[in-house]
Amino acid sequence: MNLFTMPEVTANYVKAGVKKLELPVYKMLLLGFLSGVLIAMSSTVSSTAAHSIESVGVIRLVTGLVFAFGLGMVIITSAELFTGNCLLFIPALEKEIKWRGVFRNWIFVYLANFAGAAAVAACCALFGQLNYSNDGLAVYTIRLAAAKCSIAPGSAVVFGFWCNFLVCLGVFLANAAQDIPGKVIGAYMPVAYFVTNGFEHSVANMYYGPAGIFAAGVPRYLEKAAAAGVDTSPVTWGGFIVKNLIPVSLGNILGGFCFSFIIWACFLHDFKGTKKS
Repeated sequence: MNLFTMPEVTANYVKAGVKKLELPVYKMLLLGFLSGVLIAMSSTVSSTAAHSIESVGVIRLVTGLVFAFGLGMVIITSAELFTGNCLLFIPALEKEIKWRGVFRNWIFVYLANFAGAAAVAACCALFGQLNYSNDGLAVYTIRLAAAKCSIAPGSAVVFGFWCNFLVCLGVFLANAAQDIPGKVIGAYMPVAYFVTNGFEHSVANMYYGPAGIFAAGVPRYLEKAAAAGVDTSPVTWGGFIVKNLIPVSLGNILGGFCFSFIIWACFLHDFKGTKKS
């Protein structure tokens, strides 16, 4: 069979988690930067495809269908993605890795993800990629950033929770496959679901927020956004980090823990002081 069972996937991830923590810092940073770039590219494509659509439902569907290829690219390239690395809860619960190693990985990968995604955001906003539809894509980008910076904190946590529950599911389904088509398909649907539902992914937002901020710094884009009735006051670095990135990241961690605990409890631990064979 060209398929690992869930117990096999879980055991394989424990081994992979140990190897993740053994990566030298420079590899964590480079692979984290790559992952940030790949997720940002998925974000740019989804925004470009959807920016001129008026129906909210169609926008959500199009962005979900287009964005969802990003996780597959991350998995196939072995890039380091903060949200996917929330699955490190599994080997940590198994006591195969130390918690300080988990936090170390998260910090380096998170910062590198931010650098990669923000680099793409700066290039798109400052070098004309947002010029589509007579700057309509720039207006869409600013409006999207303003909306993300205006989400209630509780909602941001909850949306982040369910987003990463699905992302971690996508990683597991992809790792159940032993070929590239299977991995891409496994990763695709859970991501399409979270995007279509409007759930919040911290690394994707590392593109959406900075892209809106950089775009709002271009006088022509800012003028057209104001003319379109976009309230740009929430689109600031402080507003983005405090009102979106922090609560969404917290929700992502909680969602990753919930999924990881279910998998660990069902496939590795029997709560009788012994591990499942």
